[in-house]
Amino acid sequence: MTETMSTVPLRPGADDDDLAGIRDALGRRRPESGDRFDEMTRYAMLAPGKLLRPMMLVASAEAVGGRDAAALPAAVAIEHLHVASLVHDDIIDGDDLRRGQPSVHARYGVADAIVTGDALLFELFDAVSECDAPPRTVVAVISELARAGGELCRGQVREAALEPPGAGRTGSALADYLEVAALKTGALFRAACRAGALLGGGTPEHVDLLGDYGHHTGIAFQLHDDLLPYLVDSRASGKPTTSDASNLRPTWPVLLAHRDGGPEHREAVETALSGALPADETLEVLRSAVTGSGALATARRGARERSDRAVARLDELPRPAAARRLARIATIAADRDR
Repeated sequence: MTETMSTVPLRPGADDDDLAGIRDALGRRRPESGDRFDEMTRYAMLAPGKLLRPMMLVASAEAVGGRDAAALPAAVAIEHLHVASLVHDDIIDGDDLRRGQPSVHARYGVADAIVTGDALLFELFDAVSECDAPPRTVVAVISELARAGGELCRGQVREAALEPPGAGRTGSALADYLEVAALKTGALFRAACRAGALLGGGTPEHVDLLGDYGHHTGIAFQLHDDLLPYLVDSRASGKPTTSDASNLRPTWPVLLAHRDGGPEHREAVETALSGALPADETLEVLRSAVTGSGALATARRGARERSDRAVARLDELPRPAAARRLARIATIAADRDR
């Protein structure tokens, strides 16, 4: 390639064809029938999301020489898995806003939201079965998605066990946090890329390379996601900025502020995550600690470094145009406002 992957410029709209194809395929699966079940699943699936995971899956298939049509059903499947996890996450976190609209449980109630998430998980298997690929490849793709789903659930449990820093204890180390990020977010990005490479007929080496790309892109995405409450408000991000604060969750920039800041920053973090303050005040105290300690710049740098690691070997792939699309996605993961 004539361009190094780490310096490919972000070009909004460059992947409009992929996006349009994926959105069309998602829409065909969610009919407007007037039935409440169809209404709920359509509401969940067709909210305006970034569709990074399905785009990565399709681009990974093309990057190893495959056809996007063969990978499209799996791209639909992985978005079903992702959205199902969001529906359930919003219930766990008590978040009433998702993608700029009421979350599924806020609109339809907790019971129907649980059913909606479950239904989307089952639907993904039907979608994968439509892939135009040898049966053994389809089975391998199902295995990748199932493994990622299990890792995502494991990450949810480990995230709940993270201890905030407090007086007399260090709290959760950054290494523990990064493990959770790899499970909750990196796993699904990695599975998308490995599945795409399998459907594209890639070599085992290409499957592993793209899996590593997905892993690092996913972590970059999560690191930057944790920065959004300190960079934008909920109107821009489409979800509550106070969610992590109200759940007393030790996130990437907060842990950095506690590690690198002065005594006043550490005390602020410990007070904020003690549960003694209202959610809005908790966020403001954390924002002061994160910005005042220099953790904001460190956190942003960490996300971009992960993005750079993601694209480091993309020039080894046989299709440069698709590899450049993957590089743009890695850039978006670490530099976005929602």
